[in-house]
Amino acid sequence: MSKKKEKPGLSGIPGRIDRWMNHIEAFILSTSVLLMVVNTVANVIGRFFFGESLFFSEEVNRILIVMITFAGIGYAARHGRHIRMSAFYDILPVRARRILMVCIASFTSLIMLFLAYFSVGYIASVYNTGRVLPTMGFPLYFIYLWVPLGFTITAIQYALTALKNAVSKKAYLAVNVEDGYEDME
Repeated sequence: MSKKKEKPGLSGIPGRIDRWMNHIEAFILSTSVLLMVVNTVANVIGRFFFGESLFFSEEVNRILIVMITFAGIGYAARHGRHIRMSAFYDILPVRARRILMVCIASFTSLIMLFLAYFSVGYIASVYNTGRVLPTMGFPLYFIYLWVPLGFTITAIQYALTALKNAVSKKAYLAVNVEDGYEDME
């Protein structure tokens, strides 16, 4: 008699979309961090060796920090890497942990959608001011477009985590991350 082993993750079209989004987020994160490093090093070299800073360096890093932060929250949710306080959670049996995870992930998903909604309003208010970055002349609202996108992607990830826990026999921290601790030895 064979026992069916449960696979983490999504299958079919949702799984392909999730993997596609994972690759895009990983590319955005890695490219943004590398650009920030190159920009900062070039600025330091310019300042110390040529006596001139790159006039756009701070603004570029500001844009990249927003991108990294809000692209990173969805990536962290997808990989179960958010900070969690789990003392109470860890002592529960698997079924109770699954139920609790459905509640936590559903609530977090709703909060992320709430924040995405209000961030769109904030972007609209920044757009209406017509403000631009002082040195680059780049519209300020454009920088913040990552905010609702990041919140929405994170909401989707938590909703998928809630769904995974609702239909699974095991507890999951994320769609592809089974609950548990790895042996550190």
